[in-house]
Amino acid sequence: MSVLPIVTYDDEVLRKEAKPVDENSKEIQELIEDMFDTMYNSDGVGLAAPQIGKLLRIFVADADPMTDDEGPSFGPIAMINPKITTNSDQEIDMDEGCLSIPGVNATVSRPEKITVSYLDKNFQQQELEVDGWWSRVIQHEADHLDGILFLDHLSLFKRKLLSSKLKEIAKGEKEIDYPIVPKKAQAK
Repeated sequence: MSVLPIVTYDDEVLRKEAKPVDENSKEIQELIEDMFDTMYNSDGVGLAAPQIGKLLRIFVADADPMTDDEGPSFGPIAMINPKITTNSDQEIDMDEGCLSIPGVNATVSRPEKITVSYLDKNFQQQELEVDGWWSRVIQHEADHLDGILFLDHLSLFKRKLLSSKLKEIAKGEKEIDYPIVPKKAQAK
């Protein structure tokens, strides 16, 4: 399969709502495999289709490397048309980063526990109740499908503190170990 370039935070595709996937196809299955290859090549734990320029409601995740030995292990998961159906009232602060915003991390508050319903890679309906890292990753990737970045959860002050790093990414001056496509580089 293929490792695809990841678009950076300043690309408008990341601000659009992704479209539902209506049916399984060879192209969808190849896209999912490419997304896993891209995620693992980039040392990520999640990747949404908009991050590779595809406005489809699909993301892949594998948060097992982040969980401790006591937490549940789900292995690599593809979620098609995911919908978070319940959120716990309790929120937890955790550090987040994003493959589309390389080298930028910040503390984000999110519900600790969620339930998500989705179609799996075989287009079978599934429901999963998760907490900890899995909850965090699923919420982060589901946000991507709605055109939301983790930066949007930060205060204006915190975003201003990150502005120099964001400008470096936008100009294509940030050294990254995986292929990215800054918006300004696309215009050249």
